[in-house]
Amino acid sequence: MVSGAPKTPVILPDIQPYRSQLTGEMITSRSRHREHLKAHRCVEVGNDSSLARAKAQPIPDAAPQQRFEMIRSQIDAMPERDFRRAIKRDVDRVKWNSRED
Repeated sequence: MVSGAPKTPVILPDIQPYRSQLTGEMITSRSRHREHLKAHRCVEVGNDSSLARAKAQPIPDAAPQQRFEMIRSQIDAMPERDFRRAIKRDVDRVKWNSRED
């Protein structure tokens, strides 16, 4: 047993409700949070040390034309809904960054 560890089971409270940044819907429980991440193919990141052990995939060195073709093939493989969402995100980002004070 680890020194200082509780001798009784620890029950974690449920998470506080939050609004999803992906869909805008309210996530009200830990189980719904896990389902939401899975449904949208997302991964929660934080202080998880197992992520540090994962080897990063090398980025292939490609000529400009090869890069263009790789990007084109990735876009072609995207579902239309994801493509529209990405375009909207980029348009919103341009609008936000081009605001004058």
